[in-house]
Amino acid sequence: MALSTSTATSSNLSTGEPGRGTITFSLGAMLAIWSGNYVAGKLALRHIGPLALVSFRIELAAACMLAIYFSRERAPLRRRDLWTFLGLGLFGVAINQGCFTVGLNYTTSSHAVILIALDPIIVLLFASALKLERFTTAKLIGMVISFGGVLLLETDRAAGSTSFHTGDLLTLGCVMGYSTYAVLGKRAATRAVGEHYDAVAVNTYMTVVAAILYAPLAVRQGIALDWKSVGWVGWTGLIYMAVFASVISYTMFNWLLRHVDASRVAGVNYLQVPVVIVLAVSLLGERPSGHLLSGAALVVGGVYLAERHAALFPVSPGG
Repeated sequence: MALSTSTATSSNLSTGEPGRGTITFSLGAMLAIWSGNYVAGKLALRHIGPLALVSFRIELAAACMLAIYFSRERAPLRRRDLWTFLGLGLFGVAINQGCFTVGLNYTTSSHAVILIALDPIIVLLFASALKLERFTTAKLIGMVISFGGVLLLETDRAAGSTSFHTGDLLTLGCVMGYSTYAVLGKRAATRAVGEHYDAVAVNTYMTVVAAILYAPLAVRQGIALDWKSVGWVGWTGLIYMAVFASVISYTMFNWLLRHVDASRVAGVNYLQVPVVIVLAVSLLGERPSGHLLSGAALVVGGVYLAERHAALFPVSPGG
């Protein structure tokens, strides 16, 4: 056993592939950052409006990514890849992170994480429409179970609480944005882009595209914001969402997909639901109902059933 481990380690060193410990640490760190993003977002929204928060987050993330990008020489952006990154930035960052942040203002962290767990189901639907996936009985049953969980989740509301439904719809917009990014970007990004650019470059180009789109909103929100009224909790939440969730976790996510099967990264998706619910209860005072917990079990179970028979796409890093 010792000889086998030593040989594997030597092989990793010679090929430049990361070792098992590095992969495990990266997956754990990504789970922690993604899960903490829900709490950071809810806390920041108590001090900063949703439009200001999402626009400031993306502008700050772009500034950080550019600083990292120019810290050493990298492959220049090829003109033929411009439209690819425009699409990746629009769907993977602008819509995905935008809908997540604004939606979180109107719903709970627990609801948001359960809905975002639907990502693989929506990806399967899009992939099937584009003839990238085949429908099977198991996939269909998994989808039905997951959507049943969402319907059960939406009954977890007091009568007339339309703001929660608005938040859930916006969160589903986040899911749709990521799913479009995953399906349309899978071949283009992996074949035409993946081998030419490193993970930092990919995340930089995507984030800069979103920052350009959000620049007018950021300026307007910056003028309207009462800067003195934002306490340290608000600024800390904003910095966490920009630096940890947008910069570190997205770069780590793109890096992992180059070295790890998507099925291993997908495992984080299942663990994220109970972790976020526990964090929401302990740090935000949320109280999950029986409907919410049952809905969560149906969504995660349905996703697992559908996904285990699919050609896995990258799982969403959330918002």
